Amino acid sequence: MSASIQAIETILVDMPTIRPHKLSMTTMAVQTMVIVRIKDSDGLEGLGEATTIGGLAYGQESPESVKLTVDTYFKPLLLNQPAAAINTLRVRLDQAARGNNLAKSAIETALLDLQGKRLNRPLSDLLGGALHTHIPVLWTLASGDTAKDIDEAQTLVAQKRHCDFKLKIGSRALMDDVRHVAAIKAAVGSSASVRVDVNQAWDETTAARGMAELQAAGIDLVEQPTPIKDFAALVRLSAKFYIPILADESVADAKDLFVLAAGGFAGAVAMKIAKAGGPLRALEQAAVAQAAGIGLYGGTLLEGTIGTAASLHAWSTLQTLHWGTEMFGPLLMKDDIVIKPLNFHDNGVDLPTGPGLGVELDEDKLSFYRRKA
Repeated sequence: MSASIQAIETILVDMPTIRPHKLSMTTMAVQTMVIVRIKDSDGLEGLGEATTIGGLAYGQESPESVKLTVDTYFKPLLLNQPAAAINTLRVRLDQAARGNNLAKSAIETALLDLQGKRLNRPLSDLLGGALHTHIPVLWTLASGDTAKDIDEAQTLVAQKRHCDFKLKIGSRALMDDVRHVAAIKAAVGSSASVRVDVNQAWDETTAARGMAELQAAGIDLVEQPTPIKDFAALVRLSAKFYIPILADESVADAKDLFVLAAGGFAGAVAMKIAKAGGPLRALEQAAVAQAAGIGLYGGTLLEGTIGTAASLHAWSTLQTLHWGTEMFGPLLMKDDIVIKPLNFHDNGVDLPTGPGLGVELDEDKLSFYRRKA
């Protein structure tokens, strides 16, 4: 008889960041992670994580709402069910709850981690097997200060920790942002790729002017320049410029990507397991992108090590990550809640080894950083 789910615990963890992280819609100095622990009747435990950016500033779920969703609505549907029946449980949750993809991603990750531990296989093996064991990772320069960002970029290039950089723009006047970005690109030259993330801050007219300026400055990629629902603007802008657009907030799942691709969008997509509802759903999105000739990029909601490891296992199974990944979330945090942190080096990160996610909680650190009632 297969093991059944016996306990589900959700824990809010508040982790300070190494510096304020500035986006167009908010500035964050603490990252809140929702850690999900699922225990089965054989005593094994699977770990999952749901994390978002700046509370409700980024999307419709907050860490607090994820915890409420799992504790109140998901737990009764999952307890005493077969732990290995991951697809059945995914369908069960989808039938009972619309949306709530962050919460679903944490559950799916924990179930996959549990299954990997049961079979003594890494999570990537459950997804078909890893093609890569070292995955490229960019770094976001988000101080907002040009001189500081240049110094940070040049230091990281010299250390071989990162050679691709993203800049969060959109909160200042257009040309102020352009001058900031262009100065950084001029300083790093051909030693680094420089991209920008507008986080939906521009209308289409502003985006057209901004993209023309950024294209002239040698910027490689523009992420989500226009609002989330304006698919037509992304299509028109992608046709107008040779600098590619990275669709992020507009594309939560495979269906969104299909609609965008069918409309004529040419560019790239930021896959995020949290947006999609879990690693399996994120890979469904990758399949649509590959069929449509749209480039792949491994995105993050600034997860800690647990969520980052889950994403890395998914991205490792993809033959080509055209734009690399941004799985730097653990590096942005002042501490970690796992015993062995991820190994970042040579402009990327190693895929964790060991069963499941390949990470283990540090109970003392978890207790220290968990939100007190």
